[in-house]
Amino acid sequence: MKKLLAIAGIVALTASGSVLAAGDAAAGKGKAAVCAGCHGANGVSMVPMYPNLAGQKAMYLENALKAYKAGQRTGGTAAMMAPQAAGLSDKDIADLAAYFSSL
Repeated sequence: MKKLLAIAGIVALTASGSVLAAGDAAAGKGKAAVCAGCHGANGVSMVPMYPNLAGQKAMYLENALKAYKAGQRTGGTAAMMAPQAAGLSDKDIADLAAYFSSL
């Protein structure tokens, strides 16, 4: 019985997380212009030190942006990304992640 309840809890958390994490790709496209300077107009960077965002998993992108915003990601390009992420709401982040993952 405990295993059944644990599995039901995991399923509920997974389902609610995917619903909450769903962003609006069309809205994200409108917000992505500022990203193009480093990550390319279509999420494919021409500069080797900047990662491609096109086709990345939405949850990865959301977690990365939230970590930059919270100051949890350091090193590399964090000095550039933290200020970019600081002004984003959770909805902005979800929308951007939905857009780039759709490419």
